[in-house]
Amino acid sequence: MSQKILIYLLRRDLRVADNPIFHEISTLADQSKRPFTHILPLYIFPAQQIEVSGFLKDDAKSPFPEARAQVSAIWRCGPQRARFLAQSVWDLKEDLEKRGSGLEIRVGMLGQVLQDVLEQFSKQEDTEVTGVWMTEEEGVEEKREEHDVRRASQKAGVDFKLWMDEKYLIDDRDIPFDKPSDLPDVFTSYRKSVEPLRDAPRAQLPTPESLPTLPTTIPPQAGPFSIPSTYACLESALLAPITASPPLSKPTPSLPSGVQSAHPFSGGATPAHARLHHLLTSGAVTRYKDTRNGLLGLDFSTKLSAWLSLGCITARQVHWALVAFEDGIESKYKGVEGYGKGENKGTAAVRFELLWRDYMRLCTRKFGPRLFRRGGFRDDESYPWRVPAGGKGDGSGGGGGRGEGKEVAEMVERFMRGETGISLIDASQRELWCTGYTSNRARQNVASFLAKHLGIDWRIGAEWYEFCLVDYDVSSNWGNWQYVAGVGNDPRGEARVFNPVKQAHDYDPRGEYCMAWLEELRGLDPQGGGVLEVYQPHLVSKERREGLGLAGKVGVERPLKRIDFRLGGKGRGAGGGGGGGGGGGGRYGGSSRGWAKGEWRGQEGWRRKGRQGREEGRDGKREWE
Repeated sequence: MSQKILIYLLRRDLRVADNPIFHEISTLADQSKRPFTHILPLYIFPAQQIEVSGFLKDDAKSPFPEARAQVSAIWRCGPQRARFLAQSVWDLKEDLEKRGSGLEIRVGMLGQVLQDVLEQFSKQEDTEVTGVWMTEEEGVEEKREEHDVRRASQKAGVDFKLWMDEKYLIDDRDIPFDKPSDLPDVFTSYRKSVEPLRDAPRAQLPTPESLPTLPTTIPPQAGPFSIPSTYACLESALLAPITASPPLSKPTPSLPSGVQSAHPFSGGATPAHARLHHLLTSGAVTRYKDTRNGLLGLDFSTKLSAWLSLGCITARQVHWALVAFEDGIESKYKGVEGYGKGENKGTAAVRFELLWRDYMRLCTRKFGPRLFRRGGFRDDESYPWRVPAGGKGDGSGGGGGRGEGKEVAEMVERFMRGETGISLIDASQRELWCTGYTSNRARQNVASFLAKHLGIDWRIGAEWYEFCLVDYDVSSNWGNWQYVAGVGNDPRGEARVFNPVKQAHDYDPRGEYCMAWLEELRGLDPQGGGVLEVYQPHLVSKERREGLGLAGKVGVERPLKRIDFRLGGKGRGAGGGGGGGGGGGGRYGGSSRGWAKGEWRGQEGWRRKGRQGREEGRDGKREWE
């Protein structure tokens, strides 16, 4: 019997539910004259973005250059994100197997892998590949992948189709402008054009109960690589090269005693929907507007961003779950605060943040490669950014910047290790290294500190977050780093500066977050004025340092920055953001939060405040969560 095979190349659409391609496959498979007999869902770990040398056979050499960042030369994907991605891929594989199909995993460059698969299928008798489908994405590399896949398909005489990416809140077909250049540079203008948000998303697509089977014979992974047959071996192959050569010198930061990760979640659609269910049944969504600036705990923010970025769950799935809660449709939410009472400030705030994800993606579509250039969306090359010795001062790989040398290299190393001497920054960096996550509030301050206080090339920070974050999203990450650096679409540009000591006082008033992640500070007394020593431990007198175990600590003895801040006053370094008091919470596992008065947002996390008045100050916020 002849095989007619449809190949589906997956990237950041790792789900079966609300997936237009699987929905169409299911629909066509039910027809009497279906155009294919088998499907081949195929996920390829891209060699330019994720180091794949762990998949090499024996002592073979990789045909690909190491997957390292352009400016800092660190790995592009770190262990936390690699693990979350592997979990998401494996969860999809198991879901497809339950529906009678499966998922094949490969490594390499997408176009090359597809070309090899098509060539191998062409040698099989009674086998025809009828089409290659994939989902469109934004980003320079992503567009290059689409071009390469299209070219490989055409070379083999196979039809290629690029599908619209439907994981966002507002469908591309409903955006009120035709050209990317028509996207407003101010978020508020875009928001107003698609409101009311509660009425904007399209309906979810039904989930297929069954799908066509895999082909009877599938071409193997091309050499010199091999693909493990178990999840444990897959994870091990991904982690081996990056853990063997970490970007930080040893010993690297480790999880402090008594601290729990704010992001202890696994990748995949199954955990994503479990998390959404928890947010609704616990009342966390209803409280979201008031808690979203927290630093400690699980439920101060939704933590959905990692799954959203990989397409394990869609924004409209989140939206319709909120609608069911607001309208009292789902009895399983009965008795929860806010159930059946319509949209509340918490559910509205979640939609608002989902729209920010949409907007950042559209900015990538509009500005293209400028997302990654030193001058940003503004093409502003006027600032003499500092880069380490051997660093690249511009996007083309040439020199430039000021202060190249060992001094800047040491500053970058200390920044990444969490040894700057500014406790809010250091706590965030150690949390990020250990867990792959840090809060929206912390991210804003970290970005501002590197770019504005230290004057170091903002792209090094963006690359560091690309390495560390489990919820890395190309548009939100790079767009927001250049935003706070003053080269993005922030109307205030370089005038926006966060004072991380004031921010710590506003959002960590008892020093709980700082002391949780900086174990060496736990001997300090945060009561009254003593909390300033927690925020800047160089304030501890030399006579007391020895007894507190702080003597010789580089952040205490040689802080990268000394920031002026006094209780009851702003100090000379006070900058944008902040405001509000804030309650504390449980020891290292509770909440430590404040209420914002105009900040900046994006990845379920970055915010901004524009020049357009108070209303703009409310909506000019974006967040990374």
